[in-house]
Amino acid sequence: MTAEKIDGTAIADAIVARVAEAVKALPAQPTLAVVLVGDDPASQIYVRSKLKDTEGAGMRSIGIRLPAETCEADVIAHVKTLSEDPSVDGILVQLPMPKHIDENRVLAALDPAKDVDGLTDISAGRLVLGKQGLRPCTPVGSVILAKSVEKDLSGAHCVVLGRSILVGKPASLLFQYENCTVTMAHSRTRDLAALCRSADVLVPAIGKPEFVRGDWIKPGAIVIDVGINRVPSIKNPGKTRIVGDVAYKEALEVARAVTPVPGGVGPMTRACLLRNTVLAACARRGFAVPDALNG
Repeated sequence: MTAEKIDGTAIADAIVARVAEAVKALPAQPTLAVVLVGDDPASQIYVRSKLKDTEGAGMRSIGIRLPAETCEADVIAHVKTLSEDPSVDGILVQLPMPKHIDENRVLAALDPAKDVDGLTDISAGRLVLGKQGLRPCTPVGSVILAKSVEKDLSGAHCVVLGRSILVGKPASLLFQYENCTVTMAHSRTRDLAALCRSADVLVPAIGKPEFVRGDWIKPGAIVIDVGINRVPSIKNPGKTRIVGDVAYKEALEVARAVTPVPGGVGPMTRACLLRNTVLAACARRGFAVPDALNG
């Protein structure tokens, strides 16, 4: 068996195109603000790409870049100012933040109506209760990718590796809402390999390079690899390459469909962020959700 490569870039591009179409149909231009504290190179690149994506979709972007030594009170003050600004529809606080800052206190200052990454207590509570709200982007993108292979996931056994609040926990809930039977695995799970072999949909999100081997995968399974890990490059000594949590080439020999890394879940996270910004703008300003975003 040679698995299908799930092209996350192409699917994300289609979502971004629909977002841009939706923006044109709105009475006012949505605005996304991104708050970055520190000079982490990866975070800087990621934030630049988010702001560029936002403007490319026809929206306004605001980038708040603060030095690494910025105190927690000042970061919270910036988030509160953006929360109170009626012209701002979505706010993304880039994580992780410097160690001297309590991320939970920063997120508590964020208006849940503008929480486009779905990380506030209220957003998480709405997800748990099955109420309408802004959902975390990476888990939403993971579900969309799985459904691009199998539209109806009802009854499928979904195994989520990892129980983080960013991916694992919300992903398990979102797959439950697709009527999957979900098992959440973690570092204390017994016989993890056997559990993975029972999964119709396998979603590793643990941050361990190529941890899931080919013989851990059920023949014909859908594998959504959330992991992004930098490892030494074999072809270019001294440099690094990006791999997922799954041994990709091995998975291709067993699975029905696999997301590559890069080019799988990553682009979907950015696309879903743009979609959330438009949805937040519609909810806050009383706009009807454009047809381009329905369905």
